[in-house]
Amino acid sequence: MTVDNKHHSNLYNIGVSYKKADATTRGKFSISKENQIALLKEAKQKGVDGIFVLSTCNRTEICGFAEHPFQLISMLCKYSNGSVEEFANVSNVYKNKEAINHLFRMGTGLDSQILGDYEIVGQLRQAFKQAKKEGTTNAYFERLLNHVMQASKRVKNETKLSSGTTSVSYAAVQYIINNLPDYNSKNILVFGLGKMGKHTCKNLAEYTQNKSVSLINRTEEKVSEFVKEHPLIRNAKYHDLPAEVNNTDVLVVSTGASFPTITKEHVPTDKDLLILDLSMPANVAKEVAELENITIINVDDLSKITDETLAIRQQEVPIAEAIINTHNQEFQEWLNHRRFTPAITALKESLQMIQQDEIAFHKKKIKNFDEEQAEILTSRFIQKITTQFVKHLKDEETSVNTSIEVMAKVFGANLDTIHAEDN
Repeated sequence: MTVDNKHHSNLYNIGVSYKKADATTRGKFSISKENQIALLKEAKQKGVDGIFVLSTCNRTEICGFAEHPFQLISMLCKYSNGSVEEFANVSNVYKNKEAINHLFRMGTGLDSQILGDYEIVGQLRQAFKQAKKEGTTNAYFERLLNHVMQASKRVKNETKLSSGTTSVSYAAVQYIINNLPDYNSKNILVFGLGKMGKHTCKNLAEYTQNKSVSLINRTEEKVSEFVKEHPLIRNAKYHDLPAEVNNTDVLVVSTGASFPTITKEHVPTDKDLLILDLSMPANVAKEVAELENITIINVDDLSKITDETLAIRQQEVPIAEAIINTHNQEFQEWLNHRRFTPAITALKESLQMIQQDEIAFHKKKIKNFDEEQAEILTSRFIQKITTQFVKHLKDEETSVNTSIEVMAKVFGANLDTIHAEDN
């Protein structure tokens, strides 16, 4: 399906992000892995040709083809805990070229909460992989995501946009360093071994000399495998979670669950405890924040951490935008070629039929008629006409469908065939 097809579908990107929605609101619109799959399956049943879902700590977005964005918005609200009214206040809705530009900026780190954060690239790739598995991708998305990934790779390799801090997990470690003078002697417990938890452990090992870092996870086999490669990190047992939390000074929560994994029952009331909640939605229960001895820092708080590298990154933005523009133009050229080809093919076929009829007619009427020369001459006319028509499609703002309809009336081209091929 193209942006300009017979059903008048458009490409939309709808969702909420850190730009307008705080962590609590983003948590309401977060979509679990199970619900993402259910959403894709429903979209497929409804005949949506091309859709994928992205849900991270900083954003939840649906990108797909629809006759109206509300078709995607209603699915977002159905499979999350957000309402349409809330969505209207904090949403982003991008259409066609704006949606394409948004994907390029997101995939290259320009739209990240921390400028240059490239974790989103892996998350975007995974979202597309999931949609492909469910059969909700198409050639359009395949080509678009390919160009986004190429641009992303070039921005990462050819600019300094990713120098220094690159993620929320890094910012979490920087917060500990900047706010705890004796952080190297504090007990630190990391709860959750997803990508965020792994990155936090690696950043603690790289940027601190703390030898009292423990790791705990519901699936203990994953911890055992991880600590084999990182022997300085202690393997804590999940059934000892309350005791482990009671013995720690800093708790990093990166469980990524759709419900609170740390409640009032888990935390001590007789000692100070710093909790860094890196999960979306928040995995630390609200009542924990009410305790006077508990300090909770969430992903929005961490995103405010800046250093001198951000100034360097900002200087790299124009270079990154130039790279994006190159790949965006290449995609637009492919898209135009894809949209124009069926129309041009049908026009050529119609003109060739006229050509054959006229040559056959004059062959009967004119003695010693030079059929070969006539074919050469008329073929040149056909080539010039089709070239002019391509130029018209590229230069005029008239839609492809309108041009096809005019062509069908003038030359008798098969309109249904053209549309069938265009999809």
